[in-house]
Amino acid sequence: MNDQTTTGSQLPATIPQYLAQLRAALHDADPAMVQDALYDAEEYLRSELAAQPGRSEAEVIADVAGSYGAPEEVAEIYRETEITVTRALRTPSAGAAPLRRATVGGAGGASVGSGVAPTAPAPVKPRGVLARFFGVALEARTYGALFYMLLSLATGTFFFTWVVTGLSLSLGLMVLIIGIPIAVLFFGSVRGLSLLEGRLVEALLGERMPRRPTYSDRSRTWLQRIGDMFTDGRTWLTLLYFMLMLPLGIVYFTLATTLLSVSLAFIWAPVAALISPDYVGIHIDGSQMLPLWVTPLLAVVGVLLLFATLHLARGIGHLHGMMAKHLLVRL
Repeated sequence: MNDQTTTGSQLPATIPQYLAQLRAALHDADPAMVQDALYDAEEYLRSELAAQPGRSEAEVIADVAGSYGAPEEVAEIYRETEITVTRALRTPSAGAAPLRRATVGGAGGASVGSGVAPTAPAPVKPRGVLARFFGVALEARTYGALFYMLLSLATGTFFFTWVVTGLSLSLGLMVLIIGIPIAVLFFGSVRGLSLLEGRLVEALLGERMPRRPTYSDRSRTWLQRIGDMFTDGRTWLTLLYFMLMLPLGIVYFTLATTLLSVSLAFIWAPVAALISPDYVGIHIDGSQMLPLWVTPLLAVVGVLLLFATLHLARGIGHLHGMMAKHLLVRL
């Protein structure tokens, strides 16, 4: 590989310049993927620089360009890898046509990285309204979002308690010397919990989240790194996210349990009428409100309500994933 990128631009002379070019090459990519790419690149370059003392950053970058790649090449590889992983993990929707890949660059040629390029998917006949309405039950993301809504009460309570306790201890003990290390440990734990929450959001809601933390430059002193942690806006946005998780978790859990309970109770009504010899109608507070023959209609309403609940869970999962990416991902 030459000392020039495939676009003809010169290789950067410093690690910050390399990262800036890589960020520019990924300007329209997913922010979570950009964070992962920048972390991997900076960790690799600084490790190589530390392993070769006495050499300048420009010399180290020129040497590793052949193995790791120039910024534009690394960006292209990350884009293609992201497409491959996304396709492998995606659950095909009902009626969706498979995506095809075609080689490029001639019989033996290939593009940079994987050697293949995605082709446009074949046209798919639009599904009808009923197929879209009932097809939500066949999508794995539906149940992931529903499970996240049920789990959010526990996670929201934990995050809220952790933030309130950590801030209270840090501020309350700040007059003593022990308050400073407690504050540092607390804010460090917030970063770790944000990465854990991101993995949960990606697994259940399908929103791409960072798989690497933000890079901490080991060449800086520990006081400088602590200062970076406190001045990073994403640290405070993460605290805001954790505080919001409790009220959101209460709303999510209440909606999920209430709608599921009502819909399943309506669906069960005809079965209860058949197996119970004393069942003569639907009673509320001892008064007969609906006759027995209405129970099949209630079952139909229950089925419709159940599928509407699944759609609601998908929508809430999508919106929550967008909020999580906006607050937890460092742009």
